[in-house]
Amino acid sequence: MRAIVRQQYGGPEQLQIQDVPKPIAANGDVLLRVRAFGLNRAEQYFRQGVWGEVAAISGIECAGEVEHDPSGRLSHGQAVIALMGGMGRSRNGSYAEWVSVPASHVVPIQTSLSWAELAALPESYATAWTCLHDNLALQKDDTLLIRGALSALGQAALALAKLRGASVIATVRQASRFEAARRLGADEVWVESPSLSSQMADAKAQGVDKVLDLVGTSTMLDSLRLAKRNGRVCVAGFLGGHEPLAAFDPMAHLPSGRHLSFFASALVFGGAEYPLGEIPFQQIIEWAESGGIPAKPASVFPFEEIQAAHRLLDQQAAGGKIVVAL
Repeated sequence: MRAIVRQQYGGPEQLQIQDVPKPIAANGDVLLRVRAFGLNRAEQYFRQGVWGEVAAISGIECAGEVEHDPSGRLSHGQAVIALMGGMGRSRNGSYAEWVSVPASHVVPIQTSLSWAELAALPESYATAWTCLHDNLALQKDDTLLIRGALSALGQAALALAKLRGASVIATVRQASRFEAARRLGADEVWVESPSLSSQMADAKAQGVDKVLDLVGTSTMLDSLRLAKRNGRVCVAGFLGGHEPLAAFDPMAHLPSGRHLSFFASALVFGGAEYPLGEIPFQQIIEWAESGGIPAKPASVFPFEEIQAAHRLLDQQAAGGKIVVAL
C-alpha cells in the first residue's frame, strides 16, 4: 500500500510517499480503508520530533470504511471514524491507504457528508465537546471566551458553545479576521494579545464565566485574570507555543478562586477515563449535515500533496481544518 512515511524529524519535506506492507488487524484491532484524514497540531510536533520518538507513519484520526474486523462487530464496508488509540504515536497512523486501529477507537456512523467533510470533524469536535462539557462545565447563558477562535478546534468550540446557548467572545490574530469570527457566531471579537485582560478590563470588569485557551502557556495566566471568581479556564492548545512558565509561583501568579485545567486529547481519548462513547459523534454529524455546525474543511489536499498541506499547517494560516483526501 501507499503510505506517507517520515524520513527523519524535520520539515514537511521529510514526508515522502512510499510503498509499505498493508497492515493486518490483530485481535482487538480493526483494519480500515482510509478515505480522508484531518491534520492536527500534534502531527506537526510528531514530524518535528518535539514529542520524542514516534511512529514513522503519522496521523491521529481518519474517516473511512471497515476492511476487516476480526471480532465481527463491524461489517465490511461500514462507514466509520477513528481517532487516537496510539495512531501516529506508538503505532502507525492514518497517513496511509489502510490503517489498523484499536477497536475501542473506531466509531461506526451513518452520514451523507463527503469523506472530506466527515474527516474534518472527529478530533476537533471530540476535543471541543470534552473541553466545554467536562473541563469547563459550560451552561446556557454562560459567557465563554475562546482564545484562538479561528483555529479548527476554536471553530468547533464556538459552534458547540452557541448550540449550548452560551455567549461567545472570540479572539483572533488580527482585526481583519473579525468578520470571519462573527460569521461563525461570535457575539464579540477582540484581537489576541498576551495582555488581553488589561485591554478588556473596563468592558469586562466582572470577568467572564469560562475561558477556553488554545494559545497556550504564553496566555494562560492572563486567561486566569479574565475569569471571574469561581470561573473556569481550560488550556487545550498551543497556538502560541508551549514554552514552560519561567519561575512559576502559584501564590504570586494564580488569582484566588479560579479553576484551571488542561486537556490533552492525543493522550487520553479512548482510555478508561475518556471513552469515545461519551462523545455524541452521530449527533455532531447530524448537526453538520443540517448546517447547525460548520463541517466544510478550510482546505482539502490530495494525498500526493501532503508536504503542501503540512506547510500550510506550519504557517497557521488555514483558517480552519486542513484535510487530506485519498
